[in-house]
Amino acid sequence: MSRTGTEAVSHYENALRELLFFRGAVAAASQAVLETAPQSVMGNVLAAYLGLLGTEEKDASAAKDAFTRFTDGLPAEEPTPRERMHIAAATSWLDGDIHHAGQVLGELTVAFPRDALALAAGHQIDFLTGDAARLRDRVGGALTAWPEDDPHYGPLLGMYAFGLEESGHYTRSAEAGLAAVRRNPRDVWGIHAVVHTYEMQGRFAEGIRFLDARMEDWAAGNYLNVHNWWHYCLYALEAGDTGRVLEIYDAVLHHEESPGLAMELLDASALLWRLLLADRGAGPRWNRLADAWAARQDPPYYAFNDVHAVMAYVGADRIADAERLVAEREAWLGRTRPGLSNAAMTAGIGLPVCRALIAYGQGRYGQAVDLLAPLRYRLHTFGGSHAQRDAVQKTLLEAALRAGRDDTARTLLSERISLRPVCPYNWLAQARLADQLGETAKSAAARARAAEQAAAGAAALAR
Repeated sequence: MSRTGTEAVSHYENALRELLFFRGAVAAASQAVLETAPQSVMGNVLAAYLGLLGTEEKDASAAKDAFTRFTDGLPAEEPTPRERMHIAAATSWLDGDIHHAGQVLGELTVAFPRDALALAAGHQIDFLTGDAARLRDRVGGALTAWPEDDPHYGPLLGMYAFGLEESGHYTRSAEAGLAAVRRNPRDVWGIHAVVHTYEMQGRFAEGIRFLDARMEDWAAGNYLNVHNWWHYCLYALEAGDTGRVLEIYDAVLHHEESPGLAMELLDASALLWRLLLADRGAGPRWNRLADAWAARQDPPYYAFNDVHAVMAYVGADRIADAERLVAEREAWLGRTRPGLSNAAMTAGIGLPVCRALIAYGQGRYGQAVDLLAPLRYRLHTFGGSHAQRDAVQKTLLEAALRAGRDDTARTLLSERISLRPVCPYNWLAQARLADQLGETAKSAAARARAAEQAAAGAAALAR
């Protein structure tokens, strides 16, 4: 590690450990590296990645300024080959080309499979770009290079479990995720992977029991606690317990003391949007959430965040705010430079989805279908997980039902039910379609099935 003494290396190892477990102490440990060795190459690389992982434009901008000052004074021949690859990846990401950064980190991992920072940063890039195959194979391709008694092996298993889940390998994902959690009960990313697996399989009653049994390990004191509470709310929604959902929302997801971080606001938006799709009221929460998004005054940075800001504006019936954001992004696309990952994400997915959300909020359901239907097999390209993007997929289904596009709704429901037969939402939507088609017996059977499945989740919540 160039320009990094023994004490700084110790701080770096501490920072890496805190990063892998999503703990806030990573910030202080990273700062300690640079206080001890201001010119440490890997210390500056780590600080750059930390400025990028939260998808906060202001943090990324500050990180870019600091990293540019560092690299401007760094002789090109001084860093090691591994460090040069990290510098190239961080520079690309700071310049807005997240896809190239992920590619460079992939090449680095082939040459240096035991670089935990390269794996962790690359894993998050794969998540932010919705690349399920790389999310799986980036870690899977390095895993056998690690001895199983290495302290980082457990967190790597948790990362691998998430990649397996996003790629549809649910049984293997659960095995890897549970193994990670057995090694480190507070591995919140491993817990998160298991929770995703249960979500995709419709095992929401089991998911509730899993999270309840480990509440002390994940529910507070880490960067992922809000998101894992969001997953808890998804389970409670399937169980039909709106009261519990709103209780958690008010206590954890968004309240007066919430810091207004994009990653947390998008969870709040995604949850309230699901309530809106189900015609369940959220009261003044929508306006408070829209105020929080508006206060950020975000420039164009990450289209996935923009979509969730528009959800909040539409839910609060602040259509003018939603349309203003869309207009600003359209204008930005007209003047932006090539090579920005977010430009492609915004043009290809972000703006059409935003327009569809606005159309849905105004009751123009047919237009929402026309905007969303062409996107559904490439929606992943603007980032997030299957569970997160399901808010958009459900919007398409709801719009089809409300627009009387019965053939489209039937097809979408057949896909959903065939893939996830245990899902009260799917069966209730099937019942609504049957009602529209005058199929009384089919509607009754679907509602009975939904009620039976929801009861299992309700029983788990009542324990």
